[in-house]
Amino acid sequence: MTVNKFIRKLLNLKELVVCGFDLNERKRHLLIFVKPYKNGCRCPECDRRCKIIHQSKLYRLWRDLPVYGCQVELCYRPREIVCPTHGRIQENIPWADNYSRITYRFEFAMLIYCQIMTQKAAAQMLHIAQSTLSDLLHRSIERIRDGHRIRDLKAVGVDEISYCKGHKYATIVYDIKKACVVWVGKGKGEKTIDRFFKEMLSDYQKREIKWATCDMSQAYINSIENHCPNVTLILDRFHIVKKLNEAVDEVRKEQWREASGDERKALKGLRWLLYRHSSKRSKKDSSILNALRKGNRRIHRAWILKDEFEHFWDFKARWAADRFIKRWTTTALKSRLEPIRRFVKTIREHMHRILPYVETRMTNAIAEGLNRIIKIVKNRASGFRTLEAFTDLIFLTVGDVNIPEQIPKNFRTI
Repeated sequence: MTVNKFIRKLLNLKELVVCGFDLNERKRHLLIFVKPYKNGCRCPECDRRCKIIHQSKLYRLWRDLPVYGCQVELCYRPREIVCPTHGRIQENIPWADNYSRITYRFEFAMLIYCQIMTQKAAAQMLHIAQSTLSDLLHRSIERIRDGHRIRDLKAVGVDEISYCKGHKYATIVYDIKKACVVWVGKGKGEKTIDRFFKEMLSDYQKREIKWATCDMSQAYINSIENHCPNVTLILDRFHIVKKLNEAVDEVRKEQWREASGDERKALKGLRWLLYRHSSKRSKKDSSILNALRKGNRRIHRAWILKDEFEHFWDFKARWAADRFIKRWTTTALKSRLEPIRRFVKTIREHMHRILPYVETRMTNAIAEGLNRIIKIVKNRASGFRTLEAFTDLIFLTVGDVNIPEQIPKNFRTI
């Protein structure tokens, strides 16, 4: 076996031939002279073999994966060919993308590393500067996602996340069925989400959206219902329960303000007991709350109404859930508890957006779970200065395109 063949086998250099090498031991730099193997002189557009008309006198360098701390670069003089269809063009380089200065192997490793660690750590493993890696990462993600279209979008989730100090927010649109992010837009509110529907989706795609979930933000509700004629909007269960808990807590606060010093001792520590779901309470917790029937009837009444509302989520027939919610709201209005009455008003306003949960069991939980991953990415980087950099990492981590898998299969070496 020749030395050149040994280097090719050792470094797993597929689809190319090693013609020679130059090792600089002091600088820890290995320069490998290569050429395409059996597929040279091909047009990068149509993959047709073409006639060579010119070969550059200058060598081009492509950075490859480091080997034992030694920087490796591939060296080749590209040839210019003439294609009957595309005219004069540079031949296809099988180990790297057009005009790129890194190989597919290096690009694949960079994408995988940045998915699971900070860019600083990835740059150290690849032996390049962090700023250089940031630029390469942005170019790779932008190139791979260039021309990408959202496909088969049936269920949409909308939420917002902060990405920088100073109340800077981004609106994120999720594909609930596929559990991925399909769009990130700067800002929040109705104008931002309108941009998604106008710029990213066709009229046909809007008609194909059957379900949508969001919090109780009127801006998101208006935008989704205005642009998607066939959508069934489902308000997120978590935010409805949160709204009810806030109403119960407001009753507790009102009673705390009116209570004297001795009465406050009896009310102390009730906040988290009232928040707790009935399935999570102990017998001791229930006995403390039942004692309020004599101690403070208003808080006790609010707690009973909250526990009764929990049964709504167990219904499986829409007609039964509709009958239950009408009876519950009537009872709640008679409770003479103003915070609860305001909650009832909200429920009645959004009744047609809450009842579909019984049939679909669809919530914004997937979006909230993806939000948690996005926050981990943000915390791992200690924040991002620009939304573009943050968006790159969001698409790399939980995007609708598996970016590392877009690298040719022969060069996925990790």
